[in-house]
Amino acid sequence: MYYPILRGRQNELLAIKELLNASLLSDKIIPIIEPVKLSPTLVNTIKAFSESNRDIILIRNPKVGSFEVDAKNTKNAKYKEALITILSENKILRGLIVDKETPTRVEKMHQRGATDEEIVSLCTNPDAIKFHESAFAGSALIRTVVPYASAFRRIRKNRILLEDKFNKKARNQDYINDPDEFFSNDHIYYSDDGYVGFSDYSIIGEEYSESGFAPYAVAIHIVYFDESKELRVHHFVSEDNEDISDPAGKFYQAVRQLVEWNKTQKLDTIAIKTFEKICEEQSYPGLGVVKKLSLMHHLELVGRYLDGKI
Repeated sequence: MYYPILRGRQNELLAIKELLNASLLSDKIIPIIEPVKLSPTLVNTIKAFSESNRDIILIRNPKVGSFEVDAKNTKNAKYKEALITILSENKILRGLIVDKETPTRVEKMHQRGATDEEIVSLCTNPDAIKFHESAFAGSALIRTVVPYASAFRRIRKNRILLEDKFNKKARNQDYINDPDEFFSNDHIYYSDDGYVGFSDYSIIGEEYSESGFAPYAVAIHIVYFDESKELRVHHFVSEDNEDISDPAGKFYQAVRQLVEWNKTQKLDTIAIKTFEKICEEQSYPGLGVVKKLSLMHHLELVGRYLDGKI
């Protein structure tokens, strides 16, 4: 099973929702959402998974973003009430980032009828292991996302392998120096290593920033399988990167490289087909949509592998 961690930005949510609605999101993929904003897109995405009877994990104690502040803002009362209704009426899996409050939170969840099977913990700090052990007392039912590091070897049962696979550069133009890189082989070996699933931050990376900025270069990150079925990532970067002007032109330079490269690779996900259509029309969807499509491609491709279609 694959448990991609997404930070709940609009285009990340739209990516999984659009794949779900197109029946292109494998049942073997269960997204973990750390909500960074209380938005109609978040509510609608959780609702879509619920109505499709598909598992999704919503982290109840997010550590980044403005979700908890948004929930206290009266102007968001409608969205808050809608989300509470969905969570109370449906078995939306409960995600918890393990900290000192975890034992108390878990006790309250149990009092409200939640079982350990419905809780997924993310234990990424070695100092939080004691809180995990206190909260779950060695339960074999709780699924726990842990980094691939010796410090977490005490957690042995029902564990999910976590590693940030995306080699994030300081600037988009820096990808020109390493246009093609190894990405991951966890999908091949996670079970052999004693894990029940694997997790990462897709092509977005773990780093979180509240604000965006106008880049000098436009980069498109596309994963693909090599002959050994290991995942690699190819970076397509614009050529005229002296200033922040003409993002549409820079995008076209990058997507044109992608289309040319794919004549050999022959990737045919819905996202790649969309990139090809955009290139043919020479239109500009915006950088948020570029990230959404790259994420959609990754999830659809890995889903095909897990479903035995690759």
